[in-house]
Amino acid sequence: MYTHKLYINGEYVSSTSQETIDVMNPSTEEVISRIPDGTEEDANKAIDAAYEAQKEWRKIPAVERGKVVRRIGDELNNRRDTFIELLMEEQGKSYEQASGEVETAVDYFYYMSEWARRIEGEIVPSDRTNENIFIYRRPIGVVAGIVPWNFPVFILARKVATALVTGCTIVLKPSQQTPNTAAEFTKIIDGMKEIPKGVYNFITGKGSTIGHAMASNPKVAMVTMTGSIPAGSKVMEAAAKNITKVNLELGGKAPAIVTKNADLDVAVKSIKTSRITNSGQACTNAERVYVHESVAEAFIEKMVNAMKETKVGNPLEQRDVDMGPLVSEERLKAVDEMVQKAVEQGAKVLTGGKQVNDQKGYFYEPTVLVNVTQEMEIIQEEIFGPVLPIMTYTDLDEALVFANDSKYGLSSSIYTENLHEAMRAANELQFGETFINRENFEAIQGYHAGLRQSGLGGADGKHGMEDYLVTQVVYLEYNENQN
Repeated sequence: MYTHKLYINGEYVSSTSQETIDVMNPSTEEVISRIPDGTEEDANKAIDAAYEAQKEWRKIPAVERGKVVRRIGDELNNRRDTFIELLMEEQGKSYEQASGEVETAVDYFYYMSEWARRIEGEIVPSDRTNENIFIYRRPIGVVAGIVPWNFPVFILARKVATALVTGCTIVLKPSQQTPNTAAEFTKIIDGMKEIPKGVYNFITGKGSTIGHAMASNPKVAMVTMTGSIPAGSKVMEAAAKNITKVNLELGGKAPAIVTKNADLDVAVKSIKTSRITNSGQACTNAERVYVHESVAEAFIEKMVNAMKETKVGNPLEQRDVDMGPLVSEERLKAVDEMVQKAVEQGAKVLTGGKQVNDQKGYFYEPTVLVNVTQEMEIIQEEIFGPVLPIMTYTDLDEALVFANDSKYGLSSSIYTENLHEAMRAANELQFGETFINRENFEAIQGYHAGLRQSGLGGADGKHGMEDYLVTQVVYLEYNENQN
């Protein structure tokens, strides 16, 4: 049994707390490691180290920082098999999905390294004679990065790569449920002598303790967190004390509209992929379907058959499974409670609807529900499990009203071969992302951001990088007669 240490100011250190937290394999329900249950003092030490390191790190030419970020990608790629195994073990991803996550994380470091020469300012005309106005883009400072359990490698890359290339330093806190991949990543940083001490720091513990300490510390310039709405609200409350910037991705309830002009095979394949990816534990996953009444019967039959064909199992034992377990017993119970409540309210289960009972672990059957209504919890609240509720609609006006009726605003999709329907949906769906005739998953060069309670700010691409920068305007007036 391995107990991880904290990594502060370039050294592995013990926590000021003697308490630890068990890390479970969700496929076997066995303890696989332990992490320190860190304290506010631990967090403050890490932030102090990052604050001091940032004074020099920001002065290093961006191209040199880019080379460092590129090399991190190389090292991650060299150890890809280790990270894949850790992901399958601590988070329960299938081999295919774990491989995809690690590859995307490697690409993210490579992609962000290339922005080093593209952090650009501006020169704008002055209203005065003999004056120049320069607009600079500077690193924001110390970044507190809070990583969730559902994509612990990819979202780590999203936060670390962007922080380092822009000249920020970072204090990283992984989820207490999936810290092993972050601990392994920390070994990469520790082995890279070109990264000054304090530029990257790794701390563990409960969000209520560590997360609050990070968000409320005046030396933190931005808190970037991926997680739930309640957790995001707490981060905002803590950050408000110092008017600290927050960058939050807080989940979604993505609608998928299937029109009478859809290619049903494409729709079924894409929606199923979106629904079972990471066992339904992804904020962009298709969470509710609105299908035109004229094609509903055919679509539902195809979808039920597709979900029944899903192979569920322990990814460490079966490399060809489509779907692993939910991350915890708590998540398993929450998903089942939502399904049973929907059934009590009149929903009908066409397939699934219960825990997989023939094996140990937190496995839930891929589930399809019909006879659901717009006001039901199963339609309004995030499920975060392999459960797909389906409603019918009569015309696109109605479908768009249903789709936009949500406190969330992250992702959405439509399936149609009709250009007019596609363009109307693109213009009227009130979500940060709209996918047309494809599964829900963002590109690293795009911009991943939500509306309403799905969060503030965003990630990926040029606009995601700019969240780590602040603007400085310099007014330079000169004397043309000065010799």
